Parts: sequence; structure tokens; C-alpha cells
Amino acid sequence: MTEIAPTQKQINSSVGVSYDIESEVLERYQAGARQQQPSLCCPTEYDDRYIKILPQEIIEKDYGCGDPTRYVSAGDTIVDLGSGAGKNCYILAQKVGATGKVIGVDFNDEMLNLARKYQQEIASQVGYYNTQFVKGKIQDLKLDLERTQAWLKENPINSIEQLSAFDAECDRLRTKHPLIADNSVDAVISNCVLNLVRPQDKQQLFQEIYRVLNRGGRAIISDIVCDEDPTPEILNNPDLWSGCIAGAFREDRFLNMFEEAGFYGIEILKREEKPWQVVDGIEFRSMTVRAFKGKYGPCWERKQAIIYKGPWKKVEDDDGHVLCRGERMAVCDKTYQILTNPDGPYAQNIIAVPPYEEIPTEQAKEYNCKNKAIRHPQETKGLNYRLTASNDDNSCCSPGECC
Repeated sequence: MTEIAPTQKQINSSVGVSYDIESEVLERYQAGARQQQPSLCCPTEYDDRYIKILPQEIIEKDYGCGDPTRYVSAGDTIVDLGSGAGKNCYILAQKVGATGKVIGVDFNDEMLNLARKYQQEIASQVGYYNTQFVKGKIQDLKLDLERTQAWLKENPINSIEQLSAFDAECDRLRTKHPLIADNSVDAVISNCVLNLVRPQDKQQLFQEIYRVLNRGGRAIISDIVCDEDPTPEILNNPDLWSGCIAGAFREDRFLNMFEEAGFYGIEILKREEKPWQVVDGIEFRSMTVRAFKGKYGPCWERKQAIIYKGPWKKVEDDDGHVLCRGERMAVCDKTYQILTNPDGPYAQNIIAVPPYEEIPTEQAKEYNCKNKAIRHPQETKGLNYRLTASNDDNSCCSPGECC
């Protein structure tokens, strides 16, 4: 018996939605590009230094709920998911500087046209041109929709065979001309957009964010979260979906989505104390989360240890390693690099204990991973370490103190 693929209406029905989410979102934000829609945004304060050069039209037609641009660095290559009118991209352009690059991704032509309208003007003011706005769906960052549209113009679909050819062309474009390549960017940001993606596409969305990031790259996402699951009445209200309510992530589930995609060092950077809206007793508020990519790979034994400073008696990392306060904890080289990286999420709480004699990676043996293992000092120093030394100037002591 031939299996029949479910229709979009059937898929929507399975997640409690009886309308086409993408059409509702696109229509609402097309209107938002033509005329300001105050109900689409959550009040957010931005650094005036980066706002003053922006055209008023972009400021008025920007819709967000946080400021993920605060957490980027000079020289970064950044993708902004759902870039809209381009406000966040143009703030980022100033922050990453001439050596950085900002790529805005949106599938709304009116928003893309608005963002592109001011590219040259803003580049002239900052002194360099480092922005690009591309058409794509944020849950499918491989497919370049402008190339796709160009192919469709030359190859209109009037039969099942032509539809199959279109699918094959989309697969070819994803492989040969990906919109955003694998492991190609330092940071992915988004401002109140992930909640607009259909429920059945959200897992793929997080996988795509993970895919495009470099090792050590990070996702910085501001979005609307809720303290309880939305009711069926909320889910079946198109205005609440396009208004960033119905598609909101439950707070705990939001962080779990990053973990399931493979991220580590997941942390809440900001959570608004007061809800933005309350609907049917459910609180909806803005939250900004950061997560890092790069805990994959082999584990090598190089006799390294780390000491967790505290204040907790013990903590557990994303790989299940238990770190006891004040103890020399044995870790593999991969974990050592992650925990001691000054640009990562952990270093401020960690003391690095490198081996007395460096063990080259090519000579290292496979690490015998244990969730809780204390490394004896002689392992780090080496069993033949018998040095006796003193600090002749006693610089470790302050006058009047005992050593």
C-alpha cells in the first residue's frame, strides 16, 4: 500500500493548529514593513551609540523583544535570523567592524527591500560595507530562495514530474550553493523570530543554527517564552501566532532545545521579571539565551586537571562531569580546553592545572572518561617530579602576614 504524505493542514492539526502559520506570519510582517505595527514588539533598550546613524524608517519597523547584539565581538561573522528591517544587522555592523561580516536572513521580500534600501547609506557613514541580506527560511539555511525563485521563473511547475524536478533542484542548491555553509560563522543571533516557526520545523531550526556555527561559535537568541504550555484557544488564534504569543517556547523547553541540538554552556543572559503579556493566565516574557558549539570530538589523556572555584559544593557540566569545589578534577584535553577557554562560559569559575611536562596530542592516549575523578597531583607533575624550590624574595607574602 502506497504511503500518502500528510497535507499541511493535517500537520498543523496534529500540533493543535488549524491554519497556515507561515502565511499568517508572512502577511502580518508584510504589513509591518509597510506600516509600523507597535503590537509586534516588546519594549527594548538599545545602546544609543549604535542607533543614532539608523534611518527612522528602520527603527520604526523593527520588531523584537531583546538585544542579542550586546554579546558579539569585533571581527565576528554573524548571521541574524529573521533580520526584518535590518536594525540588528546595522547595529552589529558597527560592532564587528571592517573585519567582521553580518548576514541577515529573511523570507519576506518587503522587509528585505527595506533593509537593503539603506545599505550603501549606512556603509558610507561607518566607513565600510560589511552587510548582506539574503532570502531564506531560518529553518532551512541551506536553501537560497532567490536562486530557487529564479529557477522557478524559468521552469514553471504544471505537473508532478516538474514538481519532482523542482525538488531535485532544491536539493542541488542546498548541496552546491548553500545559503549559509557548514561551520562558517562565529555567532547566530535572532530577535523574537524563532517562535514564529511552525512547531514541526523547530527541531530542524535548532539543528540548522548548530550546523552553520564554527566550533566555539555561539547562538545568542532573544525570544518570547511562557511559563505554561499555550492553551488550544491560544494556538488556534492566528493573530496570537503572528503576534509572537502562540508559538512561544515554554521556558524550560527553550533551553532543552539547545541541549538536544548539541550545544553546551547554555545560559540565560536576561529574563524579564515582568511578563510582556498575560493570556488566559499564562505569562509571556522576553528571555535571552546564549549557547556554545564545540563539545564534540575525541577525548585524549594529557594529564590535565581543573579546579572548580565554587561557590557551589559541586556542579555537573553538559557531559555529566561532576566538578567538586576545590578538588583537582581529572579531565580530557577536549573538556580542559572547553572549561578553560577565556571566551567560553566557564573560565571565570575554573582554575586550570596544566601538566608539568606537555604531552603532545599525537602521543596522547585515549582518555578513560569518568564522570567524577580526582587527579592526584603526581599525575599532573609526573611521577619522577622531585624538584625542591623556594621563592627567595618571599613575594607570595604581604608584610605582616604569615605564609
